Amino acid sequence: MMNAPWHPGSWRTRPIRQQPQYDDPDALDAALRQVKALPPLVHAGEVDRLREELAEASAGRRFLLQGGDCAERFVDCNAPTIENKLKILLQMSVVLTWGARTPVVRVARLAGQYAKPRSNDTELVDGREVLSYRGDHVNGIHPDERQADPSRMVRACYHSAATLNYVRALLAGGFADLHRPSTWDLGFVRHPRRRAEYEQMIQRITESIQFMEAAGAPYSESLKTCELFTSHEGLLLAYEEAQTVRVGNDWYNLGAHLLWIGHRTRHLDGAHVEYFRGIKNPLGVKVGPGLEAAELIHMLDRLNPDNIPGRITLIVRLGEKGVSANLPPLIQAIRRSGRAVLWSCDPMHGNTESTASGLKTRDFDRILSELRQSFDLHRLYGSALGGVHFELTGDDVTECVGGPQDLQVSDLSRSYETFCDPRLNYAQSLELAFLVAQHIGQARDGHL
Repeated sequence: MMNAPWHPGSWRTRPIRQQPQYDDPDALDAALRQVKALPPLVHAGEVDRLREELAEASAGRRFLLQGGDCAERFVDCNAPTIENKLKILLQMSVVLTWGARTPVVRVARLAGQYAKPRSNDTELVDGREVLSYRGDHVNGIHPDERQADPSRMVRACYHSAATLNYVRALLAGGFADLHRPSTWDLGFVRHPRRRAEYEQMIQRITESIQFMEAAGAPYSESLKTCELFTSHEGLLLAYEEAQTVRVGNDWYNLGAHLLWIGHRTRHLDGAHVEYFRGIKNPLGVKVGPGLEAAELIHMLDRLNPDNIPGRITLIVRLGEKGVSANLPPLIQAIRRSGRAVLWSCDPMHGNTESTASGLKTRDFDRILSELRQSFDLHRLYGSALGGVHFELTGDDVTECVGGPQDLQVSDLSRSYETFCDPRLNYAQSLELAFLVAQHIGQARDGHL
């Protein structure tokens, strides 16, 4: 079975997890045919370029910033929400580039992150047991809309296309132009020191650009726009198969530039590993508690047998309390094996907890602690952390405690908007960008 020929549907022969149950097979087939007939969302050349940039990040010449919503909602497919998501990613990447003197690879959890794995098939809502909400891709948040609806796959594809279309228009129209950084609103950055620090940085960038242009340097298109790649968890395999296209001799999933395998679906004998081993896209692999070093090496043998740089990003989510014990054996195994991987830290998922009232939240200090430990452990064991992965939003939500606004549990109800996992807000995200840039810069200059 492990050496059987691959094709886009070969995953159907393997055990599968985290899939919704559809009542009407004919409706499911009709929806998948519609998705398959629609134009691709991305181009194979863009996918190849991302893989090349991730290869550079694994060699220390770039740094990966991956971020966005835990789960997108159809209702958030509107101009202000998309603009805010883009703003915070642009601001964070500018902070990282300037502070760390390193080009940033921007990968958004955007234009496709509509499905979520769940721990249980059912949940209690107002004392009533209903099917779990698995994201707008599958069912609705209202208790009466919990039956899996295959037509939502078509809607997800249209919403992804609309989102990506607007992002491309914004970037082509000068939204990311470093000549006009004032268009990136700082309304939520209330911490006076960080606001002053950011404004000083933008002023120095602007002065540098003005000097170069006054000296006769040609206007660089790289200052007017930027690259932004899309990503989502490749959870619903029937949908992902419908987005899979043959280009030359290779197969690409053209529903996103990068897809990742989640912590709950990374089983070696499972359908997800089988599907992902055959597509050309760069892949993320969530590395959580319980993944032994030997299993990780076997997974890389399956997903990247030719050891192609830029193919695999290991997105580590071990938690503040588990990273010091669990990360070193994985680093050492990768180094001994000579595998080409990009290490990224996801300090969000291992640090989720619930309040007394049942709200899920994350503590900013624990997030920061896992990040710092990860940087230190990689340096200690002769490796390098080349990226970060955050669940964040450009809005002023109150879902994670702590940070520059010193949010308390009592503040969470003020603007708690997520239907899945808690996200960093605008100010918390920018604060982390400054701290990550500072850490990279100090490591580069030999101060750590």
